[in-house]
Amino acid sequence: PLEFEITRAVIRIKSVKGDFVAPGFAYLRITQFQERTAQNLKEKVEELRAKAHGKLFGAVLDLRDNPGGLLDAAVDVCDLFLNEGVIVSTKSRVGPSRSFRAKPGDVLNGAPIVVLINQGTASASEIVSGCLQDNHRAVIMGEKSFGKGSVQTVVPLPDGSAVKLTTALYYTPSGRSIQAEGITPDVFVEQVEVETKKKKKGFRVLERDLKRHLEVRRRKQAQEELPGPSEAMAQRLERDVQLQRARDLLKGLNALLAHR
Repeated sequence: PLEFEITRAVIRIKSVKGDFVAPGFAYLRITQFQERTAQNLKEKVEELRAKAHGKLFGAVLDLRDNPGGLLDAAVDVCDLFLNEGVIVSTKSRVGPSRSFRAKPGDVLNGAPIVVLINQGTASASEIVSGCLQDNHRAVIMGEKSFGKGSVQTVVPLPDGSAVKLTTALYYTPSGRSIQAEGITPDVFVEQVEVETKKKKKGFRVLERDLKRHLEVRRRKQAQEELPGPSEAMAQRLERDVQLQRARDLLKGLNALLAHR
C-alpha cells in the first residue's frame, strides 16, 4: 500500500483573477464566492485601473463554471457595481421575506459590463447574474445557468449531529425564481472549438503595403498607450469564442456610449 504524510494547513484559494481583454477593457474572473471575494475584486479593479492610467472603459465579468459560495459575498459583489436597487430576496413558506439592497458607490463608475455564464454557473453566481441583469447594469452573455436557487439551513440536533434543510428560495430583483429555472442570457453564445492555426495570407493589399506610399504623421490615440491582454490572455482569446464575443460587445457598448 502507498503511504502519504499530510500536513494540516489552511488552503487559501485566490477567487479573483484579472487581466485585460483589450486596451482599457478589464477582465475579471471570479472562481467562487468567499469571505473576501468582494474586497479582492475591488482591489483588482483598482489595480487594473492604475495600470490603465485611470481609464477603464468597461469590464467582462466571467462567472462561468463558478459553483457559488457565500450569499453575503455575492451580495457584496453586486453592491460594487450598483448605486441603488434590490440585489436579491429570499422567501420561505413561513416567516418574513428578506431583501438585500445596494448602497451608493459603483466601482466602475457606470462603465458597461458583460457577464459571462454557462451551465456551470450556479447559486451565488446566479444571484449576481440575475441582479445585474434585472437592474440593467450588465448584459448577460453565454449559455443558460445551472438553476440552483435554494437556501439551506443547518439545524443542530440534541445528539450533536445536524440536518441540512431547504428553507427558502432566492428571487431576483424582478421576482424571478432561480431554482430549476436558472438565468437566461440576453445574448446566447455557445462555446465551440476553435482552430488556432494561422490563416494563410491572401492577396489583399492596402495602401500602406505599397512601397514609397505617402505617410501622414498622426498623434497616437490614448487608447493605444494602454496595456492590452497578457500573453496568456491573448492565447485564451484565440480559442475562447464566448470571451471574444464579450470583448467585442463591450467595445461596441463603449463606442455607443461615447457618441451619446
